[in-house]
Parts: sequence; structure tokens; C-alpha cells
Amino acid sequence: MTDAQRIEALLKHSGLNAKRFSVQIGLRHPDGIYHIRHGRNRISTKMADRIISAFPEIDKGWLLTGEGEMLRGAADRSMMALFGPTENGQLQRQPVPLYDFEAVAGLVPIFTNQNRPIDYISIPDLPRCDGAVYVRGDSMYPLLKSGDIVMYKQIQDYYNIIWGEMYLISFSYEGEEYITVKFIKKIEEHPDRVLLVSHNPHHAPKEIPVTAIRALAMVKASIRFNTMG
Repeated sequence: MTDAQRIEALLKHSGLNAKRFSVQIGLRHPDGIYHIRHGRNRISTKMADRIISAFPEIDKGWLLTGEGEMLRGAADRSMMALFGPTENGQLQRQPVPLYDFEAVAGLVPIFTNQNRPIDYISIPDLPRCDGAVYVRGDSMYPLLKSGDIVMYKQIQDYYNIIWGEMYLISFSYEGEEYITVKFIKKIEEHPDRVLLVSHNPHHAPKEIPVTAIRALAMVKASIRFNTMG
């Protein structure tokens, strides 16, 4: 199914014309939708995020690739019905999907919705989150320890970083792929590079180019288990 066909399917599902659909997803003008309908543009990740925000029942993987089903699974839809959005746009008890990134070899398949969550987490008044994963390693100890769960919000623009905040990051370095949680700090003299800083003083800061980042998300919350069962 092409991008144009998927947009047509979305319009049919929503019962809206292109102009009203554009307003619904927060666009000032319908040109972006028109261009996709006529095959001149693709559905971008940013456009997909707008659509998912307005229509959370739509599967993001299908939206970006055409694979799978347009509507999320029955379990997903029942969770969304149970913990739907409030009037102010925040989810009072949102179902945050919990993923196993080790099973899919990285964050990119998770961020592009290519695999299913292993469970859901629901916490009252939680800031809007895209997902959750288990922490591995001790680079953020004692703030975070191995086995903790972090809940995150994806960042699409790697140059739009809030400096000093904690991020879940996937990056390539000297031919190896790494997934870690770090504070990200600005390097004034090298705006095309960032400094990854651990909370654990035994881990030295690491400087990497922005282009090495493959996936990025701000850590919004964390969960720690203090007993084994």
C-alpha cells in the first residue's frame, strides 16, 4: 500500500475530508495532505506523530511502512478505551507500552513501531510518554540502577535537545552500537557534537557527533523495584 493509499484509508476511517483532517492533526493548511494524496510526498515521521496524537488507534508501523494493520491490536484498543485522553490533552492514566529492546537489537525497531510491547504500565498523572524499557548497566547509578524501568518521550530533531536533561540514546561509535541512559550536555565550540555524561563518576564522559545518534528520547519517569518478588 502506497503512502497516498494509506492517507485515503485514514480519511475514510476518520470520516473527514483532507481539509478537516489537516485541522484535526494540527496543520494550518491541507497542502501537506494533498501532496501525499497525489504521490508528491511521503508520510514523514513528524506527520505520523501528528496523526497518532489525534488518532491513537492508528498503528504507527502501518502508517510509516504500510506493513501490518491500520488499527492497533484489540488489546491496544481496549487499553486506549480504558485509559483514554482527558480534555486537556494529557492522559490521566495512559497505557505506556513496555518494550524489550534486547529482543529486537536496539531502539530503532521500537521507535518505528516494528515490534509489539511485552506489557503496559499505567501510572496516574504521568507526563505523556511513548514507551518504557528496562535499564541495563550502572552508568547512572545510584540515580538509576540495572533493572529499573525508564519511561521516555521520543525526540525527532537531534539538534533540539534540552541540555543537561537525561536521555535514552542509541548511537554508533567506532563501528559498535550502544544503547544507554546519559545526561546530554552542549559543547560550545563544537555545535555538531554532544557530550554524554554519566551520573556514576566511574564512567568518563564521552563526546560523539550528533550524526552518530540513531535514536533519542527524553527520560520522563522511572520505576525501581526494591524487592525480588
